[in-house]
Amino acid sequence: MTDDIRLKMGLRPVINVSGTMTSLGASIVVPEAVAAVTAALPQFIEINDLQKHASRTIARLTGGEAGFVTASCAAAITLSVAGTMTGDDRAAIERLPDTSRLPRDEVVIQSGHMVGYGAPVEQGIRLAGAKVVPVGQATSAEAYQLAGAINERTAAAVYVVSHHTVQYGQMPLAEFAEVAHSKGVPVIVDAASEYDLRGFLAAGGDLALYSSHKFLGGPTGGIVAGRKDLVRAAYLQNSGIGRGMKVGKEGIVGTIAALEAWERRDHAGIRTREQAALDLWQETLEPFEGVNPVIDPDPTNNPLDRLKVWVAADAAHITAWDLADQLARHDTQPIIVRDHEVEHGYFYLDPCNLHPGQAEIVAGRLREELETARRSNTVIASDFAARRKRRAVNTWPD
Repeated sequence: MTDDIRLKMGLRPVINVSGTMTSLGASIVVPEAVAAVTAALPQFIEINDLQKHASRTIARLTGGEAGFVTASCAAAITLSVAGTMTGDDRAAIERLPDTSRLPRDEVVIQSGHMVGYGAPVEQGIRLAGAKVVPVGQATSAEAYQLAGAINERTAAAVYVVSHHTVQYGQMPLAEFAEVAHSKGVPVIVDAASEYDLRGFLAAGGDLALYSSHKFLGGPTGGIVAGRKDLVRAAYLQNSGIGRGMKVGKEGIVGTIAALEAWERRDHAGIRTREQAALDLWQETLEPFEGVNPVIDPDPTNNPLDRLKVWVAADAAHITAWDLADQLARHDTQPIIVRDHEVEHGYFYLDPCNLHPGQAEIVAGRLREELETARRSNTVIASDFAARRKRRAVNTWPD
């Protein structure tokens, strides 16, 4: 495509079958949000009034009392935590991250929820000046451990909903909230990449936090929704540590448009298109010896499936990570898969960010790489440890 801005800038025209990943630009922004952002950019807008409009939209869709838009869900974590410590005390807000004069500055979180989403969850808490108090062990957290971790200095309890967290041995949100509320502690739910806009507040969350730019298909931004007093306290942080996390008019307008488009979206039709891609990929892969493609439901109960591609290196003549890397290396059709757990011999194909015709391109490239591997006299198997070290180094593009 000659009008592809990536090509004009000398960037690779990647096909994203990894998911709503920030490192790839998160998602395809819906046309309604694109139009709203384009219309807003040349205009001057009173931001507080725009946020009032956003609050009404957010409250309607989430069932919360109020809401606002911020720079990202990561920013929403920091601002929400800050709000639970300072309330609407303007002097305390300006002193953050110094919490020495605050009565409450501790935040409890299950150890299995202390994960990285590109940065550590607990760092988002600490940026507000709060002290992180882990609950339980990575693979086991119980109600008595949460109750025992809460004291007179506990400002909030953070609950993370994500495929990154440990998926067993954790307290469900309703139980977590019941214990926290029995101690008078508000619950902040990090639901950055979740479809469900109402369930987390209904299950006991006092604040629910979302990314605008993931399944909603909005521009980069975060959403804070829930109890009005806590939303207000978080919003007031824009006069303090939130200044460096501010969102522009385009982010707010685009998020409002994306939320309104969500109400009208043909979710069933999207599921049908995604299933067609999964079926195509599964049919493409099944004839190859050593490759086992399995439909895998989303671990946090989002209404979507992915294709889990198991690769037995001896039979397929290639390792799972080398197949993933070969797909990504292509000059004109680079394909980025979800390879977070590839050392276990599998990767995922996620169909939620495909443009028309791309499912077929992915199928063709899979076939091409597996046929090349099948003709190889030896198994294509690079050193995984070396690969891991290379990918761990985040260097400046220069």
